[in-house]
Amino acid sequence: MAREDVRTRFGKAVRKRRQEHGVSQEEFADMCGLDRTYIGGIERGERNVALVNIEKIARALKITLSALFRELD
Repeated sequence: MAREDVRTRFGKAVRKRRQEHGVSQEEFADMCGLDRTYIGGIERGERNVALVNIEKIARALKITLSALFRELD
């Protein structure tokens, strides 16, 4: 069986963490300084996210980059 695309796995990890924080996509986008539609695209695995934005996401989730990427395994 083929492994899910890294963008899909990353999006699922972000959505899971965001939901654990109990915030909407719009609230989360504000926390990250990013657009809500961009966050939605990330969570659906449609975006190939730049490293600077991955760092913004990790900071908003209050986790390290390495912790966020460990969830992709």
